[in-house]
Amino acid sequence: MADAASQVLLGSGLTILSQPLMYVKVLIQVGYEPLPPTIGRNIFGRQVCQLPGLFCYAQHIASIDGKRGLFTGLTPRLCSGVLGTVVHGKVLQHYQECDKVEDLGPGNVQKEVTPSFDQVIKETTREMMARSAATLITHPFHVITLRSMVQFIGRESKYCGLYDSIVTIYREEGILGFFAGLIPRLLGDIISLWLCNSLAYLVNTYALDSGVSTMSEMKSYSQAVTGVSFLKPP
Repeated sequence: MADAASQVLLGSGLTILSQPLMYVKVLIQVGYEPLPPTIGRNIFGRQVCQLPGLFCYAQHIASIDGKRGLFTGLTPRLCSGVLGTVVHGKVLQHYQECDKVEDLGPGNVQKEVTPSFDQVIKETTREMMARSAATLITHPFHVITLRSMVQFIGRESKYCGLYDSIVTIYREEGILGFFAGLIPRLLGDIISLWLCNSLAYLVNTYALDSGVSTMSEMKSYSQAVTGVSFLKPP
């Protein structure tokens, strides 16, 4: 319980600190270019036209909405992060409890062994289920977060608060509106998880000494690559 609380607090702090850059990233991804390109130099020293960087975009937003405007969409993003962390942890905890019951059975000896491909499939499947459950539960907050950020482009005010955003989406699009874009988000998470865990298994099996190729260390490698914490940005 203490570990879950510490993860939530740490993740919430990182979410708050990273919100301005997250806001800028979303606007750049949707093609919003409010500032003209400037003349700069590339890594080869040649003069090229460059779009403004993250901090220039942040200054532009602050000049219009103030510094508080840089934290647009923070509330639903915090809700998404906290709820996602809890759901993700509960699902994995359920699987761990099932393993403990099996380990306590007669003739079972609990030990850590070099992971076989079957173990990798088992662990990855569990992680996939945990991530998918968290994504499904938190996706409405993800939709609200993105829409509240993107409306800066047209200077709209449809998604001003969490409650008003929920009412607006439900009135205009119904329940399905809260799950817009769910399928590609799920597919992206699942594909990246399986690719990275498979790569971690191959590295542990063929590139590292067998003495360090344990399941716990393989999980730490894959977590470092994929960022398993569910408090990642949308």
